[in-house]
Amino acid sequence: MLFDTHVHLNDEQFNNDLEEVINRAKDAGVEYMVVVGFDRKTITRAMQLIEKYEFLYASIGWHPVDAIDMTEEDLIWIEETAEHPKVVALGEMGLDYHWDKSPKHIQQDVFRKQIRLAKKLKMPIVIHNRDATQDIIQIMKQENAHEVGGIMHCFSGSAEIAKECVDLNFYISLGGPVTFKNAKKPKEVAVHIPINRLLIETDCPYLAPHPYRGKRNEPAFVKLVAEEIAELKGLSLEEVAQTTTANAKKVFGIE
Repeated sequence: MLFDTHVHLNDEQFNNDLEEVINRAKDAGVEYMVVVGFDRKTITRAMQLIEKYEFLYASIGWHPVDAIDMTEEDLIWIEETAEHPKVVALGEMGLDYHWDKSPKHIQQDVFRKQIRLAKKLKMPIVIHNRDATQDIIQIMKQENAHEVGGIMHCFSGSAEIAKECVDLNFYISLGGPVTFKNAKKPKEVAVHIPINRLLIETDCPYLAPHPYRGKRNEPAFVKLVAEEIAELKGLSLEEVAQTTTANAKKVFGIE
């Protein structure tokens, strides 16, 4: 039983074959998925999907790349939408210094506002981090994000940073890159972080694992992530699947 904690089945790349993608995921043993919405369009689509499919849940927030576009009305709408019982987290939110669409101070302000909303709603948060690790951790500490905890999505940092995030009440989620031969950091994280603080994800349609690297990713491939972690930790696939699924249910509050 596998839990893909971060999918973008609301992406247009799945418009033509969503049913087939979902069936392949089920055949691979994926029993739960969280669809992530990060702006008006993707949140609206995520909400449609969780209404249609019993095993889909949603996380909703505002992506840092588009922080400059977010209005107060958007934040109020997210708060109202989050009342749906199948919305299980806020995000993805965070900082992305790779792209320069949104100035850093605006990204930081939008990130802080979403953490405060999560604390108000008592919901975990899903954090997107690209080239902004120190600022992310500083804001998490300043805003007391540990009170709600959450997920470091598609974690790419060092084992030392991962441990710091675990101490802040966050789970470490690993995706396709852990299967890449040259991916030293994710493999070290998989080895050194206890299995009871690890999650698995695809971030599909992005970041497909080996041997599908460069192709469209899909939830069925999360099994390859679990297999790699099992090999690195010297555990069975069943143990990794059961524990990461239990971890995901715990952080998302799913019975």
